[in-house]
Amino acid sequence: MESAGSALTRISPEFVVSKQKLRQAEGSCIVRLKREEGKQNLGFSSRPFVLCGLPVRKPPADQMLYERRNGDFVLQITGHPNYGLPFGQDRIVPIYLATLAVRQQSQTIRFRTAAEMLETFGMHKGGKEYRRLVAAFERIFGATIFFGTNSLRGTAKVVQRSRFSFFREAQIWYSRNAEQYPISEQFENVIVLSGEFYREIRAHPIPADLEVVKVLAGAPAVLDLFMWLSYRCFVARGKETIPLFGACGLASQIGSSEYARPRRFREKLDGWLESVRVLWPDCPAEISADGRSLIVNQAIAVRSEQSVLNRWNDNPIYLDRTISR
Repeated sequence: MESAGSALTRISPEFVVSKQKLRQAEGSCIVRLKREEGKQNLGFSSRPFVLCGLPVRKPPADQMLYERRNGDFVLQITGHPNYGLPFGQDRIVPIYLATLAVRQQSQTIRFRTAAEMLETFGMHKGGKEYRRLVAAFERIFGATIFFGTNSLRGTAKVVQRSRFSFFREAQIWYSRNAEQYPISEQFENVIVLSGEFYREIRAHPIPADLEVVKVLAGAPAVLDLFMWLSYRCFVARGKETIPLFGACGLASQIGSSEYARPRRFREKLDGWLESVRVLWPDCPAEISADGRSLIVNQAIAVRSEQSVLNRWNDNPIYLDRTISR
């Protein structure tokens, strides 16, 4: 006897919904419900990786330098020769670290097990995901970041430059069992962020919806766009236009060089925007009629209480409105 599931797959595969798609649909409903209720699971990201995304796909093995630009902002990442450049789902590691730094208000952050991080982002707790997480930490730990901005304020030109690593030091206990808890605090995972990365998080902690990160963890390009739009719409002073191409174009900011042809990038961007609207129906972003720019308007994607957003050493969150144009 053939099972009903296999028969349906054979006869009408278009009616079969994978477990992954079911989880994504359920997660999307949770995101929208929590936003409406103002009960979002608040996390944080850091400015460099909101304005310019990490590589979406795995770079070639011999590529050790990655660069993206956002107007006057430039991001360069140098990979470790043994581990390579961070890419894809690796981008959830900086989000997790920035979130813990804000919550724990410390440059030294602690977490009990890898399972905590896997659960935070809705990832399976099996060996495959655990090994992927370990590899992500190694790529992040080995990477060196350079970022800088040039901006005009009044009659003076302001030049900011910084080169840093994510971690100053790390003590991470690897186990064959991702769900195994340490037997004592002695085996707690401890990461000391570099002073430069920690100061950047403190100066510009950008709010993020962790439920959205959970849903989009496996779709890094869409996640980058969602995070960027959350920031960009928040700082908008009304309807604004962002070019898609050129030195200041959105195509130069997204973490992939695969969409160099304008038509190809517009097609991908249109699909990414559809995915964003599933999670954020009121997102005021659309491609212009001539296909040359993205039109955005002022809106708030993270609707958590302002007191929560402002609680970082009793200082209000500072989002630089002069950078992303």
